[in-house]
Parts: sequence; C-alpha cells; structure tokens
Amino acid sequence: MNAETYGKRLDRAQEVMRDRGIDTLLLGPSADLYYLTGIDAHVSERLNLLILPAEGEPDMIVPGLEAPLIKDGSGRISLKTWGDADVPADLAAGILSGAKKVAVGNKLWSSFLIRLQDRLAGVNWQEGDPILRDLRMCKDAEEIAALDEAGRLTDEAWMLFVTQGGAIAGLTELQALEKLKNISGDVGLDNPKGIIGTGPNSASPHHSGNDRVIGEGDALVFDWGGMIDGYFSDVTRSAHLGAPSEEYRKVYDIVNAANQATFEAVKPGVPLQELDRAARNLITEAGYGEYFVHRVGHGLGLEVHEEPFLVEGNTMPLQEGMVFSDEPGIYMSGKFGVRIEDAVVCEAAGGRRLNTSTHELFILA
Repeated sequence: MNAETYGKRLDRAQEVMRDRGIDTLLLGPSADLYYLTGIDAHVSERLNLLILPAEGEPDMIVPGLEAPLIKDGSGRISLKTWGDADVPADLAAGILSGAKKVAVGNKLWSSFLIRLQDRLAGVNWQEGDPILRDLRMCKDAEEIAALDEAGRLTDEAWMLFVTQGGAIAGLTELQALEKLKNISGDVGLDNPKGIIGTGPNSASPHHSGNDRVIGEGDALVFDWGGMIDGYFSDVTRSAHLGAPSEEYRKVYDIVNAANQATFEAVKPGVPLQELDRAARNLITEAGYGEYFVHRVGHGLGLEVHEEPFLVEGNTMPLQEGMVFSDEPGIYMSGKFGVRIEDAVVCEAAGGRRLNTSTHELFILA
C-alpha cells in the first residue's frame, strides 16, 4: 500500500466520524491501526496510541525506544514520544483536551482507557469499531489481489501436502500440522498457522492439535492459512487415513453440498443470514442439523475473523468487495467431524472462490 491509499483511508475515517458526530478516534496496536496507517505497532504495557481528530492531522503517541520502528505509511502522522519515567496518559489527555465525543477501538487495553477516563471529565465515550468496520468490510482491488494470492498459495500447499508430503500415519497431530505449515511457508506464505483435529478430535471444531498419534481409520480436519502483505488466507480441508466408512462418505458429501449451496447464494444485496440458512437448511434436511454447531462464515482480511459474520440474525446485505469464509461442518461427538472451507469474494455477478483446490475426498496413507 502507498501513501495515497493510507491517506484516503484516513480521510474516509474522518468523514465517517464527522457524520457520526465523533470528535476523536483512538486506536491502539491492531488491524484497524494497520489498515489506516500501515503502522504495525508493538503490543505491550507501553502505550502506543493513534489519536485521529475528525478535522486535522493525527498524532501517534509512542514509547521513545520504539519510535524508530514506526513506519507511517500515510506520511501524515506526528509522533509524540515518551520515556519510561513519563506518564503517557497525561500526554494523551493533553492532546484530547476539549474533546466531547471520543470513539475507542476495541483492541485498546482497558487499563489504558481507564487512565484516560480518569483524566478527561465530561467525555462521551463510544465504541470505535463501527467506524472501521464499514471501511474494512469491502475490500479494494489491491486488498483482493493480496487475498487472491494468499488463497492460491494455500491451495498449492494443500495439493503438495496430499500428493507429495509423504505418509502421516504414526505422526502426532502437531507433527502433521507442522508438516503442512512448513510446506505453506515453502510456497511463499508468511507466518503460516493452523489447527488440526484427527479421529474423535475432528469432531471438535477448534481442536488445536496435541500429541495424539494419527492411525488407520482416522478422520482428519486441517484448518490453516498464512499471509500475503498482511492479508490472510483461511482454508479447511477434510481427509481420511485409510478407507472411510459409508457414514463418513455420506457426511462428507452433505458438507460439500452445503458449501456449494452457500456459494451459489452469494449475490450483492442478499442478507448475510441467507448464506447461513442455505447451508443449514441443506444439512438439517439431510438429518444432521444438530451437528452443525457454528455460523457458516466470517469476514477475512487483515484478521482471520472480522466483519461481516454470516450468521442467523445478520440482515446486512452482501456488498461487492466483501470477502468471507464459506465453511459448513458436521461434528459427531466421539466419532468424527467434517468441515470444508473456502474464502469467497462477492462480485457483481455473484461469488468467486479464492480457493480452487479440489473438494475431492483424499484418502491418505
């Protein structure tokens, strides 16, 4: 991203603030801060704080020892440094003097906020998330290009893993996941991370892996991804070690059909809850509704989980540029689980998958 891009984002945030009657926006180290400025600030007990007024240029309060690390992508921010013997809340309160309505990002530590509240009487404090949410939900062409590449490389890693990665029987869950992460890094993904569930652990949607040894007859769920230019991929593929049962094959086919039903429902203007309903109705009609225990998807970008959320009750309409996961699953406690997840971007004509690796059921050795 260049200075012009960050400058436009700051301008848009200030425009939203003025529309909402917000005097000032405060952001600590977070994806919101990175989105607006390109600053990847250090999270610690030392205060890093962007102070963005509705009119005028922003200030950034930073520890003096970390100031050389601050890379302001916008070129518009005035750095205000402080030393370890100083009280940064006093510095921030001085800049905020006179503000009446202040919005605060949801990643700012509560301890920092409490210190500011103690020093600023008469301020109406607001959540800052709605300001950035509306800006970040719809990705521009540069963001989508990064997400595209992240998705492509994740697909490449999966195909290498299942075709050339070697046997996983006898490995622990964490060893198998590490093998997939290493392949993901080798193909060019930054900071690959993931979770894994095998055998009965695959029925726990967020099982993160342990020392369980993978053996014949195990169901396998790999949920992983990495970054390109700060933008994440997020993919889940299910596989099986050795020949699966007829019940497993049936469940796999149902989940795959639910993934496709969600994808086919993607069109601008469609309420987000309708995507969840598309998958849930199909799974329920197949007799497995009680085993689909989470929403069908979430937004994807600078964070793995961000707005919008594809869940019952969210009537927000789909918009072009929204990028989100399509990840129905069936989880049968004590037996096995299946999840198939792709990233999807909403375009004028409908959805486009950012992951195109096959949904074929791989039988691994």
